Amino acid sequence: MVNPPHGGVLKDLLARDAPMAEKLREEAESLPEIMLNGRQLCDLELIITGGFSPLEGFMNKADYEGCLTNMRLASGALFPIPVTLDVSKEQVETLGLKEGARVALRDARDDTIIAILTVSDLYDVNVSREAELVMGADDKAHPAVAFLYQNAKDYYVGGNVQAVAKPQYFDYVELRYTPAELRHHFSKLAWPQGQWPSQTSNPMHRAHRELTVRAARQLQANVLIHPVVGLTKPGDVDHYTRVRVYQSLMPRYPKGMAHLALLPLAMRMAGPREALWHAIIRKNFGVTHFIVGRDHAGPGKNSQGEDFYGPYDAQDLVKKHTDELGIEMVPFQMMTYLPDLDEYHPVDAVPEGAKTLNISGTELRKRLRSGAPIPDWFSYDSVVKTLRESYPPKTSQGFTILLSGLLNSGKDQIASALQVKLHEQGGRSVSLLLGDTVRHELSSELGFSPEDRHKNLQRIAFVASELTRAGAAVIASPIAPYEHSRQMARDTILKGGGSNNFFLIHVATPLEYCEKHDRRGNYAKARRGEVKGFTGVDDVYEAPKDADLVVDLSQQSVAEITHSIVLLLEANGLI
Repeated sequence: MVNPPHGGVLKDLLARDAPMAEKLREEAESLPEIMLNGRQLCDLELIITGGFSPLEGFMNKADYEGCLTNMRLASGALFPIPVTLDVSKEQVETLGLKEGARVALRDARDDTIIAILTVSDLYDVNVSREAELVMGADDKAHPAVAFLYQNAKDYYVGGNVQAVAKPQYFDYVELRYTPAELRHHFSKLAWPQGQWPSQTSNPMHRAHRELTVRAARQLQANVLIHPVVGLTKPGDVDHYTRVRVYQSLMPRYPKGMAHLALLPLAMRMAGPREALWHAIIRKNFGVTHFIVGRDHAGPGKNSQGEDFYGPYDAQDLVKKHTDELGIEMVPFQMMTYLPDLDEYHPVDAVPEGAKTLNISGTELRKRLRSGAPIPDWFSYDSVVKTLRESYPPKTSQGFTILLSGLLNSGKDQIASALQVKLHEQGGRSVSLLLGDTVRHELSSELGFSPEDRHKNLQRIAFVASELTRAGAAVIASPIAPYEHSRQMARDTILKGGGSNNFFLIHVATPLEYCEKHDRRGNYAKARRGEVKGFTGVDDVYEAPKDADLVVDLSQQSVAEITHSIVLLLEANGLI
């Protein structure tokens, strides 16, 4: 039995003949355009494929207000999360956005036209109000609230869309099903019921497999593993790793019991409302049962250190609307391992006095970082292997050392000596980005204005982030005189490198020492006015306040400083 969609009709906007699609594509080429960010693209894909049925476009003001105030569209259909398209005042003017206007919606990744939107109305964005009503708090500790404050523009533009094409993907293409395609797959397999295990943005282990198999047998249902591969909470395991884990688990299910499909959803982490939204979406994909976990889609702690939502708020809200939804809510059962029986049992069914074992998420991450063993009772070899490949131990991770200081402070000598020590340690490739070398090879057209200095450090940070992500040790020694530039470099390397392995070393050798040992006479030229914008003479050096280590060549030898940096790396488990 494949469940009917929410509202009774699947809004599959891709179900049209080829001539009509080509006609729309030709029209779209002549229209003004809006480039979609990642969240907007995920939303649009689920609109045009029917995953957000009964929506046929981005919410107009009436639907938006109903969604915010009572979780219902203007039609009365249950819908708890706003699906909106924001635009700036400038876009409204330059694109001519007004009632009846048509605009092309493009994928910013490859400039592909996805749909045409016909504007129904424009209405003001009120981030604070939306945060309070949807997320339950105007608190930037909530990732969706932070996203709104950082990204939301001036207006929401409402209107139905006409689909031109689906977004194009090159990863896991065989696992990407539209609701119509998945419903057909269920019918083809003659599945009596579909069941989605739990909203997961984390890998699955033995306990999750035992839980889903147990639930499927109790309900005489099949299991649909339907993980989110759109936007999830910052810090979550990347979807490539998670999908490889799910793929490795599929042979562990009884033959014919489970199927894996991917969901391109941009999560809001809105707790109870999000759980209800997930139930609606899965109903549109054809499932009949839905597992809701403890603190389902919760973002963690608020700015006061308290949970945003209660542990069972999501289950209570979904259960309240079960009859209207036509989908059965299955509460998540915590499973625990009984070593004497070599079995997993629900925690509420453990015999009194029985020995139990468990590994928390924090403990798992600690074992991955350190390379400590992960027992087979907790997870499967294939899962552990996948996680170790994506999250190698500290000793195999890349890192960046940024040495910042005045010219002739000794930063280049320290960098070269550190390169030698890391080569001696072995285990990683080591890349050295000396200030003069970078200037000659990477930034030869740049001068020494504040803007050019910032751009030079941007380039260094980009290269360092790529090398760090590839597992290399990177040592960079620019002057980097400005705090905002160093912060940009830190952010770039931490974000691009995929780890927290960035260290700022302030080479705080005094100006007098640097001038005294200036064999090339650069400081003397600056004092005579022959060189302008010289750091320490007529341009400022903003001493770092957040350096991981402060060293001084006038007080320490290069060998001593190098050893202190090695000790810093050892203390952080990197060597």
